[in-house]
Formats: sequence, structure tokens, C-alpha cells
Amino acid sequence: MGSKPEAQATISVVHPAELNSETQQTPGSLRMSAIAASNGIGSSLWAGIFVVEPSAKTGIHHHGEQDTVVYVLEGEACVRWGNSGEHSTSVRTGDFLHVPGWLPHQELNPSKEHPFRWVVVRSTPEPIVVNLPDDFWPQLTKTE
Repeated sequence: MGSKPEAQATISVVHPAELNSETQQTPGSLRMSAIAASNGIGSSLWAGIFVVEPSAKTGIHHHGEQDTVVYVLEGEACVRWGNSGEHSTSVRTGDFLHVPGWLPHQELNPSKEHPFRWVVVRSTPEPIVVNLPDDFWPQLTKTE
């Protein structure tokens, strides 16, 4: 049925006031770590909250080898991805999203009034954020 937990294993709780924004960031957004070594929690995963303000968009980025699973806590977002930003989808409150490792992507908030907030879980304990140049997707730069 599984291995026996270590005698000193414990459950950790991170309250909203304890979220830590001293993690890797992407322009246009705010990441706050919850389950992370920086909060004194050793885990094989990283988890936190991701926020993009109204009418804002993130820079184009990827997360290296990390797979990312997202639960949309509130709001709506458009997510672009691909070698040239050629794909997009919308996610709303209650949706799950999976972003494979190494995939360049960008999040956009179409709302003029409400931020979007996601719960994010990554497949390694340290967050990886590789911010790409603004002209990484040249045709999008020209049309926006």
C-alpha cells in the first residue's frame, strides 16, 4: 500500500499572509510561493499563486524542464504558446491547465476590471522561469 511515513513527517500550512513574492518573476505578473524551500517546506514540488492584473500580459517565458499544472481560482485568461505564439486558448474560473516543460507561453488578462488568480503546481521543488525577449514571437510584436 505504500511506504510508511517518516516519524518526523509533518503537515505544513501556509496562510495568505505568509506567501512569499521573493521567487523568480516574469514582467506583467506576480508569483507568490507557498510550498517551497524558501518557506521552510521541503517538497519534491513547488506550489504558489500567480496573479495578472486587469488588461496586463506577461512576458513570453518558459519553465525549463518543469511541467506546470494550474487551477484557475478566479478570473479569465488567454494563454498563447508555441514556437511563434501560434496557438491560444482561454481559461476561466474552475478550469485546469497543463503547460509542458520548455514550452514558450504568455498569459494575457482580457478583463479591464478584474485580475486573474491561479493556483500553480510545478514538478520540481525550485521554480524555473526563463524570460524570453519581447521579440521572441516577432509577428506578434508587429501586430500588437
